[in-house]
Amino acid sequence: VQLQASGGGLVQPGGALGLSCTASGRIASRNIMGWHRQGPGKQRELVAVITSVGTASYADSVKGRFTISRDNAKNTVYLQMNSLKFEDTAVYYCKLSDLDQFTDYWGQGTQVTVSS
Repeated sequence: VQLQASGGGLVQPGGALGLSCTASGRIASRNIMGWHRQGPGKQRELVAVITSVGTASYADSVKGRFTISRDNAKNTVYLQMNSLKFEDTAVYYCKLSDLDQFTDYWGQGTQVTVSS
């Protein structure tokens, strides 16, 4: 399984940005897709995840600002980020958890920088 992320970039505080990540290969029907991030000098942390049936969960720090969604037909997960803050600056990684094989797959990171 390979994950290809796109989106990211530079945005001012209060702005919005969208990320997408498409999975390819042998993808289990039972899976969880999501986004994690790693800020400067910080550990990688969970941002949001969504199950194959559409149940979503968010980190407290992004609730109400970020929205995760997915298109199962396209094997793609999206992250819409609104009201961005300086502290959202990080490398964002998409992840697919195969619930049948108990295996995690990671995409390459994409940089999100919130700066004035």
